[in-house]
Amino acid sequence: MGIKGLNAIIMENAPLAIRKSDIKSFFGRKVAIDASMSLYQFLIAVRQTDGTQLLNENGETTSHLMGIFYRTLRMIDNGIKPVYVFDGAPPELKKYELDKRKDRRKDTEKKLEDATDQAERIKQERRLVRVTPEHNKEAQDLLKLMGIPFVIAPSEAEAQCAELAKNGKVYAAASEDMDTLCYRTPYLLRHLTFSEAKKEPVQELDTEKVLESLNLTIEQFIDLGILLGCDYIESIRGIGPVTALKLIKEHGSLEAIIEYINNNDGNTKWVVPENWNYQGARELFLNPDVIPCSEIDLKWTPPDEEGLIKYLCTEKLFNEERVKSGIERLKKGLKSGTQVRLDGFFKVVPKTKEELAKANARAKAQLKKSKIAKKRR
Repeated sequence: MGIKGLNAIIMENAPLAIRKSDIKSFFGRKVAIDASMSLYQFLIAVRQTDGTQLLNENGETTSHLMGIFYRTLRMIDNGIKPVYVFDGAPPELKKYELDKRKDRRKDTEKKLEDATDQAERIKQERRLVRVTPEHNKEAQDLLKLMGIPFVIAPSEAEAQCAELAKNGKVYAAASEDMDTLCYRTPYLLRHLTFSEAKKEPVQELDTEKVLESLNLTIEQFIDLGILLGCDYIESIRGIGPVTALKLIKEHGSLEAIIEYINNNDGNTKWVVPENWNYQGARELFLNPDVIPCSEIDLKWTPPDEEGLIKYLCTEKLFNEERVKSGIERLKKGLKSGTQVRLDGFFKVVPKTKEELAKANARAKAQLKKSKIAKKRR
């Protein structure tokens, strides 16, 4: 699920922390990709022309494999070296969110039963999509044959992606979940694994610029995320993005906010949930369960051509000509190696807080002007 409203807060208050670029801009970069999130996207997006699940002639779902194979090829074509990170066991605190998902699933199953037209059925079917252990295993088998490294995290994939980026194993973490920022990845890439047909630019978020622009410490930023609503505990009802940021800036921590709410004798409309374990959620962000980078060796190897044809064409019934073409692209891309980027020769001098604040103000003004201009058209 991620953190509700966090992207909107950053866009409004820290526009300079976001950069939109073509995928080619990341040539020469190694990137850690949240595999479970990507597989979910592929299962949702890679469909047949009538909108139904993509199946082979044997009735097996192949959307996830199609997505992994061709979206990975697109990255390799553009000089990016991906490493996929799979979820491990969910933290105990995530039981709250998982229970909510079960309830939503039951509701969706009922709506699917009652659906009378094809469009509504497809809509509800997509809501029921989930990544299974079998999907993960098949994706890992495919990645091995492709020569693409992957890591199975002990717990949350986003946390392990951030760990790889923080320690210089990769340039950035790639995920659609905004909570990846709370694990303090230097950079978060969104939309990296989207279809080329979407023509959606890659969104790059600079965590340090986010913190500087919002004038928050990482602890305060995590508290903001918890207040907005994360996967680990329920949020305080009635507190939206604008109010959450205001409370964090005024009080500085969740402890102080809770004290403020409890000491106002009912003068606020908010009620702190009973046994609200925000300390546990905060600890999961500050000290997540991850594999130390010293124990991870990332290697991109030549693809197993025979193995890929057997797995994708013989077993999964993919088109052999297209698979062979993909193998050639893979061999060429992986053989070229990661070239040195020009920006590696230059030292970027960071802006002062005052300069950053002025630059953000200019960017916000420009954004406001563009929104007004769009409305007038």
